[in-house]
Amino acid sequence: MQKIAILSDIHGNIAALEKVAVDIETRQVDRVFNLGDHISGPLYPKETLEFLMKQDWVHISGNHDRQLIYQSPQQHGDSDKYAFGFLSGSDLEWLKALPASKVVEDQFLLFHGTPSSDTTYLLETVENGRARLATHTEIDQKLGEWTAQIMLCGHTHIPRIVETSQKSLIINPGSVGLPAYEDTTPEYHVMETGSHHARYAILEYKNGTWQAELIAVPYDYQQAAAQAGKNGRPDWEYCLQTGRMPRAKAG
Repeated sequence: MQKIAILSDIHGNIAALEKVAVDIETRQVDRVFNLGDHISGPLYPKETLEFLMKQDWVHISGNHDRQLIYQSPQQHGDSDKYAFGFLSGSDLEWLKALPASKVVEDQFLLFHGTPSSDTTYLLETVENGRARLATHTEIDQKLGEWTAQIMLCGHTHIPRIVETSQKSLIINPGSVGLPAYEDTTPEYHVMETGSHHARYAILEYKNGTWQAELIAVPYDYQQAAAQAGKNGRPDWEYCLQTGRMPRAKAG
């Protein structure tokens, strides 16, 4: 395996996913790793899941996938609630079969947040309503005893390539389908990429070393934003158009 595409956090954005898949096709990759949060959101959960189920990709589960499976529908937030309404029993079984993490070829460690938590940010620390790059010490603490030459994570939607104090390479490809969001854990904060692009990453072994590239793909974001607006989610509509959150507009 010499060339790998890495994607995460599609969140039901089939328009973005299809453009990313076309871009991946042009790059002649050996494998595709998909790091979770596949369908939650007010866009196209059913179409997105049907697309993913046809792909010969390595899929793992994210926190929203876990919530769709194991939370009572009464506990679902708005994004999970919308997606759950479209899912059949076989859809839920497919999601349920996905592992929370996976080791591939004794070299790649795939997980959504951290190896032990799908809701913890590995490469970011939240302070004063924003997320900064975590220190080496903070990253080491969150990894604990987990180690691998290459670690692949998602969850924060922020594309990053980070080397740990132990010289492991960690790649977060960013989000295919949602370029900004707000959350209240561990405190209120926003995550913003600053543009509408669909994000993913390429990892390639060249000249005796692994090289990583973060990619931003244009797509029909206005159509996705219109779908969010039609489904009563102006927050998603704005972030899909701008890569920013409305509350942070004046900041």
